[in-house]
Amino acid sequence: MSKSINQVLLMGNLTRDPELRTTTGGQSVCSFSLAVNRSWQGSDGTTQDTVDYFDVTAWGKLGELVSQYLSKGRRCLVQGRLSQRSWEQDGQKRSKVEVVANDVTFLDSPGSQSRQNDGPSAAEKTAAGKSSKKDSDDVVVEDIDDKPIDLSEIPF
Repeated sequence: MSKSINQVLLMGNLTRDPELRTTTGGQSVCSFSLAVNRSWQGSDGTTQDTVDYFDVTAWGKLGELVSQYLSKGRRCLVQGRLSQRSWEQDGQKRSKVEVVANDVTFLDSPGSQSRQNDGPSAAEKTAAGKSSKKDSDDVVVEDIDDKPIDLSEIPF
């Protein structure tokens, strides 16, 4: 007898805030949508960018954690399976394929999204102030001895 595999791995950004609901049986369920960017080369040789959107459902404690810690724009990695459901609405048959999450990994910190819009954080400003070449992207300041490191000197 052969086995079947139904496994999905997606990394992207939430397109909306997660919606947490509770079933009549008392189980938590969280729904959110994930935007996954991909690039491909067209027949004319130019790079094309496309976004694919996926609906994701997370059940139980996982759904509660997603609702608590993720918000629109945040990056995450979703591991799960595809699920198809069908129903009838207004006399028409409807169907939907969605991802049922088994695991969700939060890929950025809660403050990182807001910092993109508000400019550099206090730590980034402090590091920039210590740098002897403020406008150069080739200099990184580490806390060790507070000496700038020239990235062009690294052999790899």
